[in-house]
Formats: sequence, C-alpha cells, structure tokens
Amino acid sequence: MNPINIHDAKTQLSKLIETVESGEEVIIARAGKPVARLVPYLPVKPLREPGLMKGKFEVPDSFFDPLPDEILEYFEGKK
Repeated sequence: MNPINIHDAKTQLSKLIETVESGEEVIIARAGKPVARLVPYLPVKPLREPGLMKGKFEVPDSFFDPLPDEILEYFEGKK
C-alpha cells in the first residue's frame, strides 16, 4: 500500500484498521515523508519459568537409556 497522509489517515481510520486486520501494514506520511507504520497487534507471550513443572511428573530412568540402533538410523537419515 502506498503511504497515506496524516489527514486522510484520521478520516479513514476504521478502513485502515480493517486493512491492518487483513494482514497488511499501512504507512502514514507527513508531507509525503513516511513517519509511522500501522501494523497488526501481536500479543507478547509470557516468558517460560524454569522449574514450573517440577514435581508434576517423574521421568523414568529408562528415558536415559541409549536408543536402539533401528531407531537411531531414522534420526541419522539412514532409513
């Protein structure tokens, strides 16, 4: 989309919001010079906390056993 001047952006804000909701970004200009970008809002995901699942499940000792050769071949792209 070509830049839109500030006055037009103010009068067409609802239409510009719809444009942004459809995945496009809108450049807003003052005297033909881009000064702002209107983009979709993406919520920030909360950071994960280490140890959050501590005590909720138990990993059996067999989890650390070596994988059988047949399964390793799949990981190595030999099958």
